Amino acid sequence: MHKTRWLSILALLITAGALQGASPPPQPAAITGFRDSAAERALESRFLAVPGPALAGEHLKALTAAPHLAGSPEDRANAEYVAARYREAGLETQIVEYKVWISYPKEISVVATGPKGVLMRGPRRERVAGDPYETDPRIVTPYNAGSPSGDVEGEVVYANYGRPEDFQKLAEMHIDVRGKVLLIRYGENYRGVKSFLAEQHGAAGVLLYSDPLDDGFFKGDVYPKGPWRPWSAVQRGSINYISEFPGDPTTPGVASTPDLGPAKRIDPQHSAQLPKIVTTPLSAADAQPILRSLGGTESPRDWQGALPFTYHMGPGPVRVKVHVKQDYALRTVWDVIGVARDSEFPGEWVISGNHRDAWVFGAVDPNSGTAAQLEAVHGIGALLKSGWKPRRTLVFASWDAEEFGLMGSTEWVEQHAAELSGAVAYLNLDAAVSGPNFGAAAVPSLKDFIREVTRDVPSPAGGSVYDRWRESKQPPPRDRRPALAVPVAADVEVGDLGSGSDFTPFLQHEGVPSLDMSSNGPYGVYHSAFDDYAWFTRFADPGFLYEQEMARVLGIGMLRLAGADVLPFDYAAYAREIARAVDDAERRARQKFGAKAPSFNALQVAARQFAEVAGESTAAVSNPAADARRLNRALQSTERAFLLPQGLPNRPWYRHAIFAPGEYTGYQAVVLPGINDAIERNDAATAAAQIAALTAALDRATRELGSYR
Repeated sequence: MHKTRWLSILALLITAGALQGASPPPQPAAITGFRDSAAERALESRFLAVPGPALAGEHLKALTAAPHLAGSPEDRANAEYVAARYREAGLETQIVEYKVWISYPKEISVVATGPKGVLMRGPRRERVAGDPYETDPRIVTPYNAGSPSGDVEGEVVYANYGRPEDFQKLAEMHIDVRGKVLLIRYGENYRGVKSFLAEQHGAAGVLLYSDPLDDGFFKGDVYPKGPWRPWSAVQRGSINYISEFPGDPTTPGVASTPDLGPAKRIDPQHSAQLPKIVTTPLSAADAQPILRSLGGTESPRDWQGALPFTYHMGPGPVRVKVHVKQDYALRTVWDVIGVARDSEFPGEWVISGNHRDAWVFGAVDPNSGTAAQLEAVHGIGALLKSGWKPRRTLVFASWDAEEFGLMGSTEWVEQHAAELSGAVAYLNLDAAVSGPNFGAAAVPSLKDFIREVTRDVPSPAGGSVYDRWRESKQPPPRDRRPALAVPVAADVEVGDLGSGSDFTPFLQHEGVPSLDMSSNGPYGVYHSAFDDYAWFTRFADPGFLYEQEMARVLGIGMLRLAGADVLPFDYAAYAREIARAVDDAERRARQKFGAKAPSFNALQVAARQFAEVAGESTAAVSNPAADARRLNRALQSTERAFLLPQGLPNRPWYRHAIFAPGEYTGYQAVVLPGINDAIERNDAATAAAQIAALTAALDRATRELGSYR
């Protein structure tokens, strides 16, 4: 939907004297669908003048002053900091507590027990020369939350990335992994999937390590000289199997409020989310003596990493003993919620969220997003103090315990499921700024919306965010790219939503249209002690100008969704993506099942009928002639119509028929997951049942979307 340009915003912003180091903004597009578009343009110009790089930098420095693992006193202090900024902006603010089942490490060790001459004891402390924060005693020992406690000893087998195809290759090479300790490198899939697959194949334990090929010296100079992972840095992280369900592993589908009794929780030992085999992470320095001493056949050449010797598969002769002692408990975590009440549309919420907890300091992940959100709140607060009120309620959220499995957002969504039936959209930040290249992922109905928003926000590099995005051809945010790519007719790619951040419960459990965005660059210190303020100010955003940019993009998106007469949802684009995905699934089914492939005829008819109504609705959004309230109700209810009452096969918490995280990727999106997962498993009967379920969902969506007429 192309919009005419407004010619006066530049003069207004210069008069406001608040460009604060950024390039002058481009001329923004007119906003169709508003009662008074000139007033809305002026409102946006007033907002754009407020978020500043200096304040964003102050927020980031305060939030990263100490390690702040979820549930720690420092985490609580950061919750209070965020709450104070929300209150200063005039938001109704509360700190919401949940009690969730999470682990802290007590004792972690990995020791080579044979053969003689293999000297390995880890994990060693993360150290580089010149980092001012690495000696903080509060830095948590590198560990994998979600691992059980235990002691295992066995021969080592190298298993590449621990993907399904890697285990298939091991079987083809006649390498038995049963009872072995698998050495698996980070990358290509979610770490929890690696442990889950190792458990399924009978392994005794897993060592996850960071190979320099993936984010270390093979990529470029390592920290502190460059942005990539140094030799001693370890990637911490949860291995909770969130492809089953996210949130508290003891309360699937139920909010873990402080008063929830034990009778309403499941025994953690019986939780499908928690792995059963010991898992712990290592640095490249820790892993090198193990890999160097492995025997057996040479690894396949595409399994070779960047360490300076030929990798071998094992098993053995290296044996290791892995000792993991975890401190599991129900621990209190704190979401912070700030609200600006509506003036016209009661019960309609526009929500933005970013998690606050970190494995250590968390400068990029997550507090670059927290700092950007706080500056967006600062801008909204300036409008509120001038007497303005949003037409729809604005909700700002700072989630806790995301790193342990999306816990803070999931518990809040499960607690507020009834109210979320009125939610308009959810806008997510996470590791929001690690460099200058903008990227986004969204439901198809919001993909053109984010393109339009970025056309009207200035880039520090000149022109608009959209201009720089188009030049960089930035892919969607890392680890959230679609497993089944659906092409889009656009000059910038907006990806699909899988999992790995807090949009998951909103979209895939409650059907709230969602959008995730970030500004990316070389980022090799993910989940290590070196994701700190020093690294950020050297390599990510020294002047905090991209923090300012992200605050502006988030704020303009919130304002447009809150103020629109007609919600800017493009269901014609959604219908095109569904049609292509249905065609792709039908081709795959024919290839897999041949003459026994289930029929897609009814689904194709349903997809065409949805496309017809979707085209009409998009025309109505562009040139509204229908009753706006009726049209908005139809637009709001359509995404929820894609929810499957029974959920997806084998994982009913995930209810969205169009998008879900892959069972064996964890973060990446699978399109039409019920059908495509069944095809992948060679299960024609389940594929047929899922075709019928999707047909019914599309029929519901067609009725809902057409109800405005």
